[in-house]
Amino acid sequence: MTLEPPVAKRVPFETKVWGHTLADPYRWLHDRDSAEVYQHLEAENDYTEAVLAPVAELREQLFAEIKSRVKETDMSVPVVKDGWSYYARTVEGDQYGIQCRRRVGAGQDGEDGPEEILLDENLEADGLEFFDVGIFDVSPDHRLLLWGADRTGDEHFNAVVRNLETGEEFDDGLEGLSSGSVWALDNETFFYVRQDEQSRPFEVWRHRLGTAIDDDVLVYREDDERFYVGIGRDKDDSFIYIGASSKISDELRVIPADQPTAEPRLILERRQGVEFSVAHHGDRFVILTNDGAENFRVVTAPDSNPDRSNWEDLIPGADDVTIGDIDVSAHFLVLFERTGGTTRIRLRSWSDGTFSTVEQPESVSTTWPGANPDYNAATLRYGYTSMVTPPSLFLLDTETGERELLKQQEVLGDFDQANYTTDRLWATSPDGTKVPISLVWRKDRTAGPGPCVVYAYGAYESSTDPGFSAARLSLLDRGFVFAIAHVRGGGEMGRRWYLDGKFEKKQNTFTDVIAVAEHLVAEGWTSPEGLILRGGSAGGLMAGAVANQAPGLFAGVVANVAFVDALTTILDPSQPLTVTEWEEWGNPTESEEIFEAMLAYSPYENVTAQTYPSIFTTGGFHDTRVNYWEPAKWVQRLRHIGTGTAPILLWTDLGAGHGGPSGRYESWHEEARILAYILWVVGLEN
Repeated sequence: MTLEPPVAKRVPFETKVWGHTLADPYRWLHDRDSAEVYQHLEAENDYTEAVLAPVAELREQLFAEIKSRVKETDMSVPVVKDGWSYYARTVEGDQYGIQCRRRVGAGQDGEDGPEEILLDENLEADGLEFFDVGIFDVSPDHRLLLWGADRTGDEHFNAVVRNLETGEEFDDGLEGLSSGSVWALDNETFFYVRQDEQSRPFEVWRHRLGTAIDDDVLVYREDDERFYVGIGRDKDDSFIYIGASSKISDELRVIPADQPTAEPRLILERRQGVEFSVAHHGDRFVILTNDGAENFRVVTAPDSNPDRSNWEDLIPGADDVTIGDIDVSAHFLVLFERTGGTTRIRLRSWSDGTFSTVEQPESVSTTWPGANPDYNAATLRYGYTSMVTPPSLFLLDTETGERELLKQQEVLGDFDQANYTTDRLWATSPDGTKVPISLVWRKDRTAGPGPCVVYAYGAYESSTDPGFSAARLSLLDRGFVFAIAHVRGGGEMGRRWYLDGKFEKKQNTFTDVIAVAEHLVAEGWTSPEGLILRGGSAGGLMAGAVANQAPGLFAGVVANVAFVDALTTILDPSQPLTVTEWEEWGNPTESEEIFEAMLAYSPYENVTAQTYPSIFTTGGFHDTRVNYWEPAKWVQRLRHIGTGTAPILLWTDLGAGHGGPSGRYESWHEEARILAYILWVVGLEN
């Protein structure tokens, strides 16, 4: 029997911009409330299931492999704060985690007290298709828990307060909130964030326990649609922060944490293109900023008047080092940096100003900040991984230099790290730019061209750092090479690397990916018949653009929640988050140059009558970041215009949003579906 894909009706729709006429015959798919649209998405899912029916058994095998490597009943390393030890644990068979704590030293003989369950997400998610906790905030006296969950996948959270001593819960009608919250030190007042009609966090509200929500006070409202609002409390409990941030600019207000009704004080005003983050130390603010340093520098200023005129240089900027983040304690400043395409950690002592670098065992690796809530601690927790080393949590004694491995993700089954190897390669883009590649493979892999997955993202200055994946082992054990292309538009090589992959220079992202793929073929790692390209969200745009520009280079393309109708979205300021995205992609409504640049690469507009590789793309029906209709429309145009016969498949998660399924088992099932597709495309399904 010949399988026929769903064919969406074509309804004439045109938009005229800058002298161009954009035809969009599938525009009707934008109607989220249409039964016809929903039925079409269901038909696409049925078609995908039918096409992939020959690998249904393989998919279940892959799911079993992923599941078999995971320690299903497990516990995180506890984090101690004010005599309480907080941790999360999972139980075999449960989709979600359980948030717990114990009183330190409260039991007999000084052992920790009995476990207290703060939130069993499995009980709260019972009967729900989607469940994600985005607000989880314990009061400073550890007596109350403010928590909120998204139950549809649209990233809107409903919150309640739970008394941790009695279990009583208070529902004050806090609905449709953004993620994030912060308590004042009085343990009775907290702040939360509301979203506007475009799902943009734009208002900060103050709530006092025992009062009606109608009595809540609007503390701050951000009317500039480019800016998001966020809140937090400093590590030393000095200030509550209210930040307003666009893609490239920041502004910050503070409220004394023990004076929640005080008016917010503007301490750093917004200036176009100036970014900063702030921490508090003693009587000064420590400020990480790109003001005067493209790759960021660190300055300090008195907390009474942190105006730029009072800044004092602490750590200057450098051309070859990017300071990505800082952490402040009473004893030292932590710098999380990037240099040469890798991450590193450096410490600066407050007492004598000396620096020390935290050495790591592998050069192609990744480090990141751990949970360090105790401002007075002389220790530092940090995470570490590589493409062959599972995620690990270390504790560094900054006084002695001794390092303790607190936990490493346990990989069950026959996994042996010694069987795998990783390396860093460099491809050359057409303009001469050297592009780093992180590579991993099994040592006993047959020499010569074999199957390979190239993964790339390349946007928002987000770095796709080399890391471990238990699911990826199913490919490596079948002879695959897995490569991460650290392309321009990301932040792996510093701020200039990002700037050279955005706006009118966005094409560099795609030529970098093509250069990486061609390098892997030329060096004998793979061949076009065995090469798969994968990316998600903005990486889905990358995958779609590269599929248009170099279709013969790949056997298959996987584009998750793919931002492939980018020009249509960025031209429409009524769409969620579009205005904020103008500082990432440019504003094609005001700039003809940006319009022409986007028109040249936007995947939907550039589908042509050529032979495409097989493509598998996904969407989320409740996605507020990349609307489901983007991949749905792209698939229809690929089938209508493309001349090849390779399957073009769409899978829409009808009960989730941008992040896909919320439960861990469902997530593994979805990854198994993609892995089965990849093996099928390169002919290794048996």
